Amino acid sequence: MNGQTPMGLAAAAAAAVRPCRRRLLSSASVAASKTGAGTATPLFPRLPHPPYGRRLPFLVSAASQTGPDAPPTHTTGPVPSDPRAAVSGNLPFFDRVLFPDSFPIETPPAKEDEDAAAASAPAQADEAVAPAPPVREETEAEREAWRLLRRAVVCYCGEPVGTVAAEDPESTETLNYDQVFIRDFVPSALAFLMRGETEIVRNFLLHTLQLQSWEKTVDCYSPGQGLMPASFKIRTVPLDENNEGFEEVLDPDFGEAAIGRVAPVDSGLWWIILLRAYCKITGDYDLLERVDVQTGIQLILSLCLSDGFDMFPTLLVTDGSCMIDRRMGIHGHPLEIQALFYSALRCSREMLVVNDGSKNLIRAVNNRLSALSFHIREYYWVDMKKINEIYRYKTEEYSHDATNKFNIYPEQIPSWLVDWIPEKGGYLIGNLQPAHMDFRFFSLGNLWAIASSLTTPRQAEGILSLIEEKWDDLVANMPLKICYPAMEDDEWRIITGSDPKNTYFVHVQPMVIS
Repeated sequence: MNGQTPMGLAAAAAAAVRPCRRRLLSSASVAASKTGAGTATPLFPRLPHPPYGRRLPFLVSAASQTGPDAPPTHTTGPVPSDPRAAVSGNLPFFDRVLFPDSFPIETPPAKEDEDAAAASAPAQADEAVAPAPPVREETEAEREAWRLLRRAVVCYCGEPVGTVAAEDPESTETLNYDQVFIRDFVPSALAFLMRGETEIVRNFLLHTLQLQSWEKTVDCYSPGQGLMPASFKIRTVPLDENNEGFEEVLDPDFGEAAIGRVAPVDSGLWWIILLRAYCKITGDYDLLERVDVQTGIQLILSLCLSDGFDMFPTLLVTDGSCMIDRRMGIHGHPLEIQALFYSALRCSREMLVVNDGSKNLIRAVNNRLSALSFHIREYYWVDMKKINEIYRYKTEEYSHDATNKFNIYPEQIPSWLVDWIPEKGGYLIGNLQPAHMDFRFFSLGNLWAIASSLTTPRQAEGILSLIEEKWDDLVANMPLKICYPAMEDDEWRIITGSDPKNTYFVHVQPMVIS
């Protein structure tokens, strides 16, 4: 199913042994070896471009771009090599990176362009030279942000590998905030990539990949193969008993030391998303062709696509297994995980190399993409029309064509929802299980569903309209709230377990998205 080869497993396992001994070439040194020491690497090359890495062969399209009423399709035949022949709908292929007009983009001219420019040089000599676009200066706030971000950089064997989750010199209780978290580093990595500092992102991707195959146990039980750690820390250990020499090692945390002992479900999904972003911006497609990278992608997908007791295409997870890492009643099928899962499946489908060992996995990815998109668009979407339908639901229906498939009772609709949701807006609910709908608005899940095209265009417009209409509730004086509304009183005591760090005015519930 997962198409795993012994060579791939051996390469991934070998990378986990004393990772400090396995030195990584920085992207700058790789570029210098290709272009020469005296040639400056352009900041943002247009992609794909031959001098900056080979473009992978055309792969199968990710999923069907159909409306929520279209049933999911399943691929049973051979995997085609044309992306437009994979499934119906022809979902747009991830094929380019767009930058703002203010970003100076340099691309090396082709040979025919140089000849044409030389021939037309006399004719253009009399023409006025177009002025270069003005370069925007950094504000004081941006300079301070970059200063703090660089101070948080963690180095391993002399190379940057990430940033700590939080840095407070005045704090005496660090807990695990001095570690590099997979999910927390993603926004920092995107900032580094946009600034042209790609070495730290490449090192992060490869070193976390090495940690994937480490065997960790929680009360004598090992998690599934392919699980990415929630975080890692750099420790200095002696080489021998005499303490004559020391070496740096990476110490990952798969949840066995975390508060609540919850394994991270989103780490592997974020890793895949960041891997594609890195390759698209840098053009370093050689990284994708590495055996250990292909093996890592396949292990993550095999873990997520493994068969279980669940009857839905969504991922079944426990509470606290994603960005909301404390108990907040999101166990089941939370929207945030499903949006990340869909995005990771699309990215993986683009990056996987098609061969005999991966065809079955690619077919499973295509089938899951179609079923997952239909499930989310059809059953997670709520607006005034859907609320009126729920009020008219019949319950206890036993048939294959039941309207109320999840046996939702109309009494579940909270009193605040009808007065809060606008007439021309809607959103994706936070969770859906048998006889349970979580009507809270989760910002990351809804926004990432838009970014990954999990929503239809009409649904995306409805979500943005709702955010604009309810700006004071969702944004107010903060960048953006994770969850609305916050839990209070008995609801807070029952769902969070009376967690003092998860009240309506601190930590997770009104926490801003970084």
